[in-house]
Amino acid sequence: MPQDLSPLWISLKTALLATFITFFLGISAAYWMLGYRGKAKSLIEGIFVAPLILPPTVVGFLLLLFFGKNGPVGKLLEPFDTTIVFTWYGAAIAATVVSFPLMYKTALGAFSQIDANLLRVARTLGAKEFTIFWRISLPLAFPGIVAATTLAFARALGEFGATLMLAGNIPGQTQTMPMAIYFAVEAGAMNEAWFWSIAIMIISLSGIILANFWQEFPYKSKSIKTLINQIELANKSSSLLIDSHTSGLFLDIEKRLANFHLQVAFKTDNQPLGLLGSSGAGKSMILRCLAGIETPNKGQIILNGRVLFDSEKKINIPIHQRRIGFLFQNYALFPHMTVAQNITFGLPKYLNAREEVEKQLITMQLQGFGDRYPHQLSGGQQQRIALARALASKPEALLLDEPFSALDTHLRSQLEQQVTEILDDYSGVTLFVTHNMEEAYRLCPNLLVLEQGKQAHHGSKYEIFQHPASVNVAQITGCKNFSRANALSPQQIEAIDWDCTLEVREKIPSELSHVGIRAHHLILTKDPQQVNTFPCYLVRTSETPHRMTVFLKLHSAGNHPHDYHLQGEIYKEKWVNIQDQPFPWYVRLEPSQLILME
Repeated sequence: MPQDLSPLWISLKTALLATFITFFLGISAAYWMLGYRGKAKSLIEGIFVAPLILPPTVVGFLLLLFFGKNGPVGKLLEPFDTTIVFTWYGAAIAATVVSFPLMYKTALGAFSQIDANLLRVARTLGAKEFTIFWRISLPLAFPGIVAATTLAFARALGEFGATLMLAGNIPGQTQTMPMAIYFAVEAGAMNEAWFWSIAIMIISLSGIILANFWQEFPYKSKSIKTLINQIELANKSSSLLIDSHTSGLFLDIEKRLANFHLQVAFKTDNQPLGLLGSSGAGKSMILRCLAGIETPNKGQIILNGRVLFDSEKKINIPIHQRRIGFLFQNYALFPHMTVAQNITFGLPKYLNAREEVEKQLITMQLQGFGDRYPHQLSGGQQQRIALARALASKPEALLLDEPFSALDTHLRSQLEQQVTEILDDYSGVTLFVTHNMEEAYRLCPNLLVLEQGKQAHHGSKYEIFQHPASVNVAQITGCKNFSRANALSPQQIEAIDWDCTLEVREKIPSELSHVGIRAHHLILTKDPQQVNTFPCYLVRTSETPHRMTVFLKLHSAGNHPHDYHLQGEIYKEKWVNIQDQPFPWYVRLEPSQLILME
């Protein structure tokens, strides 16, 4: 064992100081670069990681030029008779520079792994950016940051080349353990070299092992809970109020992307509005623009008299001030927070947190679940907690983005009934995005059907289902039977694709293009003399637990499985009495059920 242990203490104090500085610089740089989209991003990234790529002696030489007697810092310190070269401060600076890239890159990776929806939902709950960083980003990235800190410390502890260039090898002043090893080997003192080598390995490996052990319990760490509870949400900022007596939502926006153009305008009151449309039609984009996650290119959004966005007046209220509750498709619960902490995250300060948690848990039938974490809940329970969190923030608008899509059929039905009851008591604006036509019909009195970013039909569900504005709207609402059509008289049309003439009850549009009928409106009858009744032949069937779907061809038998005119749905109880009847069967197209479209 060497008599002089100063290399140990010098190494520890330089490495600890370097790690302390690198910790804050690395996290700040990583978090800033995560959101930076400027043209100089690649250049800045290259500068940040350069010490990891360049030889340590080159780094040391550049530091010597910068901090030396003729360098900018050296000249700045000269009047104070102070120098950094050949001091332990110089060793700390060298260690900081070479360890910074490890801290930066590892912290950047940790921040990048955070689900972006968690940050978005935090903003919709009223959290400002500092609060989001402190309560969401930092706790979730903390295991990675601990690993980054450990790696940075180990790198600082073992720094040699840059330190030698800037701080030199002065025993008792700047000689670190790596220096001691090098010069001990040169002097032939192998036992001393072994001692310092083992010391470095023990210190470095101990830190790495402790960091790995700690990461096995990321959500049970007492220090993280303390960190989370140290800060509360700031007061929500007031928004521009133009008419306190105006209620409901007015939205008229245009959003252009590379391969997509959203252009919609509609008004809605406190009755739930269902947004229907195929994938990519713009349903979720409307929600994101309303919440402030996306910014429209032009237009206006007014909620209960508050202007949230106005391109002409240059108004764009921040997300955390919009008072929007957003239920994402994957629920976006904060995994490091308990159920109770999730619910109270966006809670207004005038409410009692404990009472509100208890109230929401009772409403969601999850009493006693307050201390659990999201990973301890089922999918249905997570969905209810996410809804409770959104409602607890007392939003003026509630946005539901396909909330039942990840649930099985039984649970989906149960939660749909529960959500229906909740929405009956909710007095704000509700927008409900879904692909499920029946789900939209049950939950929403009014519907907005979208087609490739454009508004195809907006009205009551009865109007849209009975009189869809176009073939596409009819398809989206579940109609499966269509034929091109021509008007023959005020009450008679020709169905070109079905090769038949039909009597109709409703007024024929001036530019009639198609006629349609829903599958469950087909009537199989034994009376061929009824109006709009035609002989038909069964081409094939498709079975579900309760119904049979039959594919029928009018006038003659089909030549192959896809040679049919109409698709009908028949309950199995009725199918038992029909299936063995000889052909032709007779199908009736009730005049009052025919859909005429332009």
